[in-house]
Amino acid sequence: MRGFAKDKKPIGAICHGPWTLIEAEAVRGRTVTSWPSLRTDLKNAGAEWVDREVVVDHGLVTSRKPDDLPAFNRKIIEEFGEGRHAA
Repeated sequence: MRGFAKDKKPIGAICHGPWTLIEAEAVRGRTVTSWPSLRTDLKNAGAEWVDREVVVDHGLVTSRKPDDLPAFNRKIIEEFGEGRHAA
């Protein structure tokens, strides 16, 4: 995961998946969403946490929960199609 973030490749994480982004040091300065209980951990790791169905930040796609899968899927397919993103 850390290599994908460093190389600006698209990444998707839903529900509790953003915890792996914290470990990969991939959220500092990024806007993300997740299951609400991760909000504090993400903020402490330097992310801006928002409560939205799907959030896209330079190829990083995050969603809150399984109910958000339709919006998440649309965006992650779009981001994969775009490939690498500028910083």
